[in-house]
Amino acid sequence: MNHFMGIMIESLVAVLLMLTVGYCMLLNKRLQRLKADEHSLKATIGELITATEIAERAIGGLKHTVRDVNENLGSQLTAAAQMSAHLKSQLAEGDGVIRRLSKIAIAARPLSSEPEPELELEQPTVRSSSAKAVAAAAQAFSERRRANGLAA
Repeated sequence: MNHFMGIMIESLVAVLLMLTVGYCMLLNKRLQRLKADEHSLKATIGELITATEIAERAIGGLKHTVRDVNENLGSQLTAAAQMSAHLKSQLAEGDGVIRRLSKIAIAARPLSSEPEPELELEQPTVRSSSAKAVAAAAQAFSERRRANGLAA
């Protein structure tokens, strides 16, 4: 029986060794797949780092562009505000000239009750006095501008 017990123990050890070898082969395959996945993961991480660097450079370029646009827009807004103020002052001066011409035209009107015919700018009529002609032209111009809504 001694001999039978030795064979049984030896058989059990052989079976356990075979199971261990099979399990080691399975672990080896899994480790190989893990190493392959590690290499692909490293490649993916490298691509991600490259893409991140490109994005950072693009963001830097965009910041620079925004800064340039902001400076240009600021200077253009300043120039536009100055031009607006200049045009406003010129319009005020023009309005003053129109009012003075209107006053001149009213002052140059004859005191008679009959109204004078309006002077057409396209077909001027000959008058006896050049001052009256200028006054009539100024009056016609003033009324025409008011009718168009261009004078205040």
